[in-house]
Amino acid sequence: MRARATVATTLAWVVLAACGDDDRPPGAQGALPTDASAPSADAGRRDDAAPLPFDAGAPTWVARASLPEPRQEVAVVAADGRVWVIGGFDAAPRQLPSLLVYDPRTDTWTPKAALPEPLHHIHGAVVGRRIYALGALGAGFAAKNVVLAYDIDADAWTPRAPMPQGTERGGGMVATLGDVVYVAGGLRGGAVDDFSAYDTTRDAWETLPPLPVARDHGVAAAASGKVFVIGGRGGSIGGHTARVDVYDPATRTWARGAPMPTSRGGMAASVARGLVLVAGGEGDAQRTSGVFVEVEAYDPQKDEWYTLPPMRTPRHGTGAATIDDVVYVPGGATTQGFGATDVVESLAF
Repeated sequence: MRARATVATTLAWVVLAACGDDDRPPGAQGALPTDASAPSADAGRRDDAAPLPFDAGAPTWVARASLPEPRQEVAVVAADGRVWVIGGFDAAPRQLPSLLVYDPRTDTWTPKAALPEPLHHIHGAVVGRRIYALGALGAGFAAKNVVLAYDIDADAWTPRAPMPQGTERGGGMVATLGDVVYVAGGLRGGAVDDFSAYDTTRDAWETLPPLPVARDHGVAAAASGKVFVIGGRGGSIGGHTARVDVYDPATRTWARGAPMPTSRGGMAASVARGLVLVAGGEGDAQRTSGVFVEVEAYDPQKDEWYTLPPMRTPRHGTGAATIDDVVYVPGGATTQGFGATDVVESLAF
């Protein structure tokens, strides 16, 4: 396998996936944006994505130790050389306060200190040796402004400055640049265009120029000093988009990136070898499960997309985390809406 230079700055991601429209409280869907660039119900695929730009040695999906129990709508992050799974729903479905950690060296899962309350669609991020929960959804899919920090060494959660009133939300897209975590879009009754930054050093929030199009359940990554917001949807599972929006903190402006080959929402994403890997998702009108199998990778420096092997077990409602260029995807749902699984698989390339 040939060496490849990675993006020369912090790369971060988050993904939070969707439940079915019928599982949300009345009035929670919101209205779809009406402009021509808004999320579309078109789930079509482009066939112009190229193979990977380097020899990946035929990457394949591999089964890993299952989660202790099925769960979906979780936050997934990588920290301390391990994969962390926060909150979500079990198969009942019941909301969960749990925190689980996976050690790839031993292929085992271990429970850690639970959240103070059950939460799902959490905005998860990592800075140093702290894991952050920066807004979420709670009972009845109500938006929560709760902000918590988990100290890996102390195995304990502590409250931090909440999201400012009127910006509370869950199911948004998260990226980290240095000590600052960016939260784009999300759900607050319906899809919102809110964009804000949380400074972990100052424990303070800042409101930023809004997303060009309101949406939720997409993914985000930070590279080369910019924030990339990819895919998502605007109020319904089928109303997803392939668009990529790029935010430059230096100019506080948005620009467009090359659209994702497969329009979708509710996917998992992580960064490996300088590429943003996007896997699975929800709202596939061409499959009875409603779940996408596609895996595609975005190069933030070249603004290009590439194809990767499809998921071994297609899922939505989860995230992904990278340890040593191996991408882990724990749990999620195998059917549109609720359908939690305990499957854990990884892709190395």
